Amino acid sequence: MTQVFNFSAGPAMMPTAVLEKAQTELLNWQNQGTSVMEVSHRGKYFMELITEAEKDLRQLFNVPDNYKILFLQGGARGQFAAIPMNLGGEKGKALYLNSGHWSATAAKEARNFIELDEVSIIEKDENGVISVSRTDFSDIAEQYDYVHYCTNETITGVQIKEIPNVGNAVLVADMSSDIMSEQVDISKFGLIYAGAQKNLGPAGITLVIVREDLIGKARQATPSIWNYETQANADSMINTPPTFAWYLCALVFKHMLAQGGLDVYKKRNAEKAALLYSYLDQSAFYRNYIAKANRSVMNVTFSTDNDELNAKFVAEATAMGLQALKGHKVLGGMRASIYNAMPIEGVQALIEFMKKFEAEKA
Repeated sequence: MTQVFNFSAGPAMMPTAVLEKAQTELLNWQNQGTSVMEVSHRGKYFMELITEAEKDLRQLFNVPDNYKILFLQGGARGQFAAIPMNLGGEKGKALYLNSGHWSATAAKEARNFIELDEVSIIEKDENGVISVSRTDFSDIAEQYDYVHYCTNETITGVQIKEIPNVGNAVLVADMSSDIMSEQVDISKFGLIYAGAQKNLGPAGITLVIVREDLIGKARQATPSIWNYETQANADSMINTPPTFAWYLCALVFKHMLAQGGLDVYKKRNAEKAALLYSYLDQSAFYRNYIAKANRSVMNVTFSTDNDELNAKFVAEATAMGLQALKGHKVLGGMRASIYNAMPIEGVQALIEFMKKFEAEKA
């Protein structure tokens, strides 16, 4: 194999065209004779960049006018704390829907700032297959300041494809690992957040899309770096932002628009996932333990159910240029992350290797 395919769950692969564009501009951005990393974040050229990036993102993701877009630091973990500090001041209570590791981690952090109820929304059958058991919370949601869930659990590969029904309550979504893999109705959410390192750009910058009426309610003790009102009033720049990461996200937005937008990416992602899951379903050697209705389009987990074979699979795949297929340490097994930037040729190469490995080891 001459081409390397990177199946990392994050930081993940980025579009080749974007990296090539950044490479050509690295030493001479906007004909300034300097790198974008070397110019003032408050200067004319960088301010034009962030204005254009927001415009492109609004067009790409259909972000309504009554939502603010913030580019912050601290990753999704930072938002685990920022959200209760900003949104949990009226009733002092939130509902967290637990679908796996990251939603549970968000709830654990939030307990430092707000009273909360945590409800598991997944169940496992006698064969170990995981499914989402409930998405309608309209009967209880309005007693809370907000309801939080994770749309896609990166570790297990569980994706919640139906937006939870929370009545008139504020719905908050961690979309870190499936944001902009398809279009969503943003008006159904009070706040969406995502670490950039899956589909948007490199690690180091975090996207927050928040409805304007939810801004300005932060607790007095909220640090300014986490205060949405302070950040919105300062163009997400109360301190020096990660300018290179912001620049790369801006290039990704341009690239995605040039490719035809999210409808194109939804179709591509569905084709990649269907190809890989179809092979897994016909194989008696590999197992996927997620119910078909909740299988992630972004993170495909599988196992031989033999730790020694799993380790050999990862080692031999890596040697063949199929990188980062080792499953998360929490779960083990294998995981193929096939985000927006992964071409279908990568999935095809993976399946060919899987067939070869199965023929040799089964």
